[in-house]
Order: sequence, then structure tokens, then C-alpha cells
Amino acid sequence: MGKINWMEEVSKRKDAFIKDLQGLLQIKSVLDEEHATADAPLGQGVKDALQYMLDLGEKDGFESKNVGNLAGHLEMGEGKELLGILGHVDVVPEGDGWSVDPYSATIKDGKIYARGSSDDKGPTIAAYYGMKIVKELGVPLAKRIRLIIGTDEESDWRCVEHYFANEEMPDTGFVPDADFPIIYAEKGICDFDMVLEPATAEGTADVELLSFQSGRRYNMVPDFAKVRIKAANTGNLIQGYQGFLHHSNMEGDASIADGELILTLAGVSAHGAEPNDGKNAGVLMAQFLKDVDLDVAGKQFVDIIAQFYQQTRGEVFDIAYKDESGDLTINVGVMSYSSEKGGRIGMNMRYPVTFDKNRGEEKIKEVLAAKQLLLENFSDSTPTFVKKDDPLIQTLQKVYEEQTGEKAELLAIGGGTYARALDHAVAFGALFPGSEDVMHQKDEYAPVEDLLKATAIYAQTIYELAKAD
Repeated sequence: MGKINWMEEVSKRKDAFIKDLQGLLQIKSVLDEEHATADAPLGQGVKDALQYMLDLGEKDGFESKNVGNLAGHLEMGEGKELLGILGHVDVVPEGDGWSVDPYSATIKDGKIYARGSSDDKGPTIAAYYGMKIVKELGVPLAKRIRLIIGTDEESDWRCVEHYFANEEMPDTGFVPDADFPIIYAEKGICDFDMVLEPATAEGTADVELLSFQSGRRYNMVPDFAKVRIKAANTGNLIQGYQGFLHHSNMEGDASIADGELILTLAGVSAHGAEPNDGKNAGVLMAQFLKDVDLDVAGKQFVDIIAQFYQQTRGEVFDIAYKDESGDLTINVGVMSYSSEKGGRIGMNMRYPVTFDKNRGEEKIKEVLAAKQLLLENFSDSTPTFVKKDDPLIQTLQKVYEEQTGEKAELLAIGGGTYARALDHAVAFGALFPGSEDVMHQKDEYAPVEDLLKATAIYAQTIYELAKAD
């Protein structure tokens, strides 16, 4: 077979690509455990998105398999070795403030707007079409190629845990869920809860914190906070809060309902891997409340949160650290407090490849013990990396440079991709250098031409990694 013009092959399928992508984006596949069933363990929307991909693959002639409605795969080719491509069809909650319906898949100015357009439905469809092109060209292959579809990447990774407990591990692979050119290293990720037990001592205070709520996910910078306060004199509090909002250049509201003062604050959401990209509504709310004469338990809770204001590099726990994979980062993701039940603060820590995680955990325990807080639900996903001279890296560099004409620099990130679920894999696209990263944000979008260019890259990559000699 002569030299293949991969971009030309993608262009032939542009209309079908957009149609299939819009169909997937229009499914609200947010984790919904409240309405989970045995048949839809992560909620109906998540199951529908998985089934959409499996049905699409069957229509196009791939072998499909549903693995417990938690994951699935589409496969082609023959051979002992298996090339794996891991994408996911679950999305984070849409949040507030969109200018379009977040599940409309509206296209304007060359961009397709929807939750999941860039993370990770758009790139997953790009990888799927890369497989589809290789299949339709009928090029000789020496490996099997499998697109593995996950459904719980944004939460607890139950999908890949279940999948690889029942299915084979690919020999090598890549993950279309991050940045181009190539991510050879990913930081470790720890989630944990800081717990404040309910107050036992009776006491009186002029201002009582009744409740504090902010955040939906550990790996998201919260974009909204709401507190309920009981106070004898609300006028001064309202005036002070309005001044705080003005000084901080933030939006919020203060109102009275059923004799309680309700304060709300709008922040800016961002991926928890880089807290400084957003404005943490919960931390900013605590910044205001720390100067209010609150009850003892309420003050203790807000003081804990307020210390993370502009302190996102582990300073609070005395574990600041940096290596070639980047800074250690801390995101305060979920904050919940009630005067009856106490408080819980969900934290997300990303640590560099050479960081001593065990030492870090001990330092966290020491700091929390000194503040009479409990440490609960500590989980760890260890760092992953592939050596820079590995044949996988060299192949991806070759393809990227041929398709873009740009040097394929190797990157290290704080985000956690499915690459760490495989024995030998890296994250590869689909966000191009210089493009705006709007993953997990309102008005998430993906430039259509970028997705098409990524498809050409994935098609050639699949061919180069699986072709017969």
C-alpha cells in the first residue's frame, strides 16, 4: 500500500464524525448513584453512553463486549499482542453559568460546545474514528486493536478495576484524555477527608454557623458556596459581606429566609490538578467567615478551610515539593458542615513522581492531629511514567511530528489519566499546545478541526503500532 494521507481520510468522514460525536455528547452521562440499579450501576445516563459506543462499533463491524455495564470494548485485528486505547464516556456535572445547553452539542464558530466535548467524549470519538479508518482501509495488521470504554474515570475508576479483573491487559497502548504532544509522566493522586466531629460542649455565640456547603467533586475547584447563619444582628454581617465581595471582585448574595442569614458565593471552576486555574468558592467564603465572631465549632471549621487561601502547594501540611514532573498541589474539593453533624472536607493531592508519599501521609496525620481532626478515606493512585527512549514514545513522537510539523515535546502532568490503569501506556492528546483548556469548566468546547486533526494522528498511530512488518 502506498503512503496514506491520513488527514484526507478523516476529511472524507467529517460529517459522519460530527453526527456520531453529537449523539454521544447529547447523553447526560453524569454519575448518578442515587438512581443506580443492578443493570445500570453508575446510573442510566452513564449506561446509555456506554451502550451508544458499543452500538456504534457493532454497526461499523467491530467486535463488541459489554463488561458488567461498567466498561466495554470494541476490537479488530488478529494476533497475540494487544494494543489498547482507553477513553471514557462519563462526565463531571455540568455546573452553572453555561451560555448554551450543556448537552446540546451546539456548534458555533467552529467549536462544539458540550460537557464532555474535550473531556473525554470528543477525544474518544476521535480515537474510535482512527480505528475505523484503519479498519476500512484494510491495511495488514499484526496485532489486535481494542478501544476500551470506561464509565467512572471522573470518580472512583470502578470501571477499569472491574474491566481488568475480567479482561486481558493490553501489551501497550495510549490514552486520548489529556494533552499533545506526549505525556510520559503523571503525578500520584491522593484523596482524603479531614473530619471535624460534632461539638460536644455547650456554649453561646452571637453568630452561629448552621451549615456550610461547597463543591461537588474532589478533583474540581468548587464554583459555588452556600452558608446558613443564625445571628442576632444580621445587618452588620450583610454589610460586611457585600464589602468583602466588592473588595474580592467576586459575585454573591446575602438574604434572609426563615430568620436565617443565607450567604452565597460564585467562584470559578477548574480541574483540581491545578487549583490556581480557578477561584475556590468555599475557600473564599471561609476567608470572609474567619473574621466573623462565630461559635467555637463553626469557627474551627472555617479556619481550617481558610488556611488554604492561596496555599495550594502543600504548605499547610509542610510537604511542598517539586521535581521535573511539577509541583505538589492540594485542592480543597468538597466542604460540608452542619452544627449537628460536624464537618468534612474532601481533599485532592497531586504529588510528583519522586515524592515520598508515605512521608507525606505521616506529615498530614501530624498536622490534623494537632488540630484535633480525623483523617479518613485516604486513597492513593501511584505515579506512572514511561522512559523517554521507549519504542512507544518514539513511535508517538514520529507520528505527531509528521502530522503537525511540530516537535513532539515530552510532558509531565498533575492530572490522572487511564494511562496509570495500564502496565505500559502514556496519555496522548487530544488538547493541542496553545489551545484553551476548558475541561471541567462552563462552556466546555472542542474545536472541530482540532478533533479532526487528532483523529488523523490516532489513525496513523494505530497503524504504526499495529502494522504487520
